Amino acid sequence: MIEVSEIRKTFGSVKAVDGINFHVKKGEIYGLLGPNGAGKTTTISMISGLLKPDSGSITVAGIDIGGKSGQIRKRLGVIPQEIALYDELSGRENLHFWGSLYGLSGKKLREAADRMLELVNLTERANDNVRDYSGGMKRRVNLCAGLIHDPDLILLDEPTLGIDPQARASILKIIRDEATSGKTVIYTTHYLEEAENLCDRIAIIDRGTIHAEGTLRELTELAGEEDVVTLTGNFKSGVTKEILSGLRIDHLEDGMVRFYVSERETIGMVLNKFFNSGVSIENVSIKEPSLESVFLRITGYELRD
Repeated sequence: MIEVSEIRKTFGSVKAVDGINFHVKKGEIYGLLGPNGAGKTTTISMISGLLKPDSGSITVAGIDIGGKSGQIRKRLGVIPQEIALYDELSGRENLHFWGSLYGLSGKKLREAADRMLELVNLTERANDNVRDYSGGMKRRVNLCAGLIHDPDLILLDEPTLGIDPQARASILKIIRDEATSGKTVIYTTHYLEEAENLCDRIAIIDRGTIHAEGTLRELTELAGEEDVVTLTGNFKSGVTKEILSGLRIDHLEDGMVRFYVSERETIGMVLNKFFNSGVSIENVSIKEPSLESVFLRITGYELRD
């Protein structure tokens, strides 16, 4: 359905996207997982035609969007990170506005708006001004604005940012249902649990580059069978290196060390060595093989909100 090949985008001296490649099949939910500033929004903007890549190519259903972005946009549903609604209009009026931009009119437009409002359980609030909606309600209408024309390819950029768990669950269910019906979805997020529970395949993106890609199982296999252990305390790196002799150390500095163990008993032995050396351990963190540990191993830091 979509093929992204070696796309790049630079803003001044900042390489926002630096040679990204991926493909997404029809009916698949493809996740771009990374922190703020990783290049997710820039990538989505180039796929939607809002930004032109400095180099590389993007094709949708075999059509290069380079010279035919207008033709492609009719098949796209874009749900941006920012709320794209008018506060002075009602939820229904906002959907009528966005639907008309996609070419809907008359009875078809009214029926599509009503269907969307029912889908997100906002029929009773449809005529209230958006300014009076909660954050979760605005997010749900924002989602509807991108789906009202029944697009083939849906691009979602952090669609659950800053909302309550109930509204988030509602949005994620709608997205799953869209994919089940045959729609192709590209979903950006910095929430690990969303990527784990929603996406068929996940790309770990950071600093404009995709560092790993695959199903959840394929990615977690990259972490191996080892637990990731992080210790903080008043120890020096030289002493720590000696205590952890024979173990694989991922990161080491005064006061912090991160290493891998294949057996939990090893952690107790290591802590005893620290205590016997007169070192005070302030915190112990143990992470089992997971998408979180994969992200940590690949990027060198934890993915935080």
